[in-house]
Amino acid sequence: MKTVTILGGGIIGLCTAYYLNKEGYNVTVIDKSALNEGASYVNAGYITPSHLISLASPGMLKKGLLSLLKKESPFYIKPRLDLTFFEWAYHFYQSTTKEKVQKAIPIIKEINLLSKSLYDQIRMSEDLGTFQLDKKGLLMLYKTQKEADREFEVVKIAKNEGLNVQILNQTELLQLEPTVNHEIQGGFLYKCDAHTTPNEFMPKMITYLKDNNVKIVSGEEVIDLEIKKNVVTKIVTHKNEYLSDEVVMATGSWTGSLGNKLKLKIPVQPGKGYSINSSRDLGINYPAVLMESKVAVTPMIGFTRFAGTMEFSGSNTIIRPERVKAISNAVSDYYTQINLIDSELKNAKCGLRPITPDGLPYIGYVSSLENLVVAAGHAMMGWSMGPATGKLVCELINKQKTSMDLRMFCPNRFT
Repeated sequence: MKTVTILGGGIIGLCTAYYLNKEGYNVTVIDKSALNEGASYVNAGYITPSHLISLASPGMLKKGLLSLLKKESPFYIKPRLDLTFFEWAYHFYQSTTKEKVQKAIPIIKEINLLSKSLYDQIRMSEDLGTFQLDKKGLLMLYKTQKEADREFEVVKIAKNEGLNVQILNQTELLQLEPTVNHEIQGGFLYKCDAHTTPNEFMPKMITYLKDNNVKIVSGEEVIDLEIKKNVVTKIVTHKNEYLSDEVVMATGSWTGSLGNKLKLKIPVQPGKGYSINSSRDLGINYPAVLMESKVAVTPMIGFTRFAGTMEFSGSNTIIRPERVKAISNAVSDYYTQINLIDSELKNAKCGLRPITPDGLPYIGYVSSLENLVVAAGHAMMGWSMGPATGKLVCELINKQKTSMDLRMFCPNRFT
């Protein structure tokens, strides 16, 4: 039986293990964490075909530079001397053209729609038992006409791509979400979107994999990969060594540094996001993005999650109080009589999203190694793209025709 070792136990790694296991491979997943934290556990749980515009859009780098002295800004770059970040920023700048953003739109839509259908299939299979998969859509709430006009341009693109979007005036919005502050002028309801509870899905997936003979190794950090004749022959952790026929790098924000060990140029920067949970009944019906503050709101199983911010400050999990407070302030600004309390703020979590320079993930074999597949760099849409990525990686390793064209996801595109 052919062996596959997956480096990384986040949503990408676990979904890859899921599909490879079904094809009869002997699968091992290795992760340095205890498999209970990080971006796959603290995200907003969105499945978002509506998020058609990549992060590397015109004007984003300027926003980041303007935020250097604003630690509470939704998009924040911490000043630091980091050559890898400067190199990444150069490629990011090169990617922020209207032509490149336009070219990426249909492929971002396609992989998200594929993933949404696969979430459906997983749920229908009952492999994981039942789990939340709510298809009521995603609200985009705006306070200012400037944000409304900006989002209306996205709406036009979404409708042109065949996605279902409803434009709501204030009266229509309040009928759907009475908790919204009356200062909110209106919103857009992307009926094409869905959401889940990550803290429910991830443990159920791990249990399923273990029950089906996938070896899950936690608390081991991969420190090296040995190569002979363009083949990865051994995976070395700080505790053990593993042999494998195929290797999948689903290493998220650590993909760039691990790639450097292999002399691979796979630029990735960690973009820190924060989340706050409230187990109180807040009366929020719909998941929503608070547009001016870029905060995501999600009613999950047993709690409501408030998540957001994009912080480029290196590979750390430091919780910055001013950024947590910015999320809290946004919630109070958009919802009537909803105020997050101190105990909720003190329990804020963070996760590191793996950001590529062009906002597209890396999915595919690297050209210099015969048995190494990269599946990383999904930015804020790792949760949304997880099942699709797992399926596509399985098809690659299985030498099948892939469910979609992967050329724009090539891991060597910045070489």
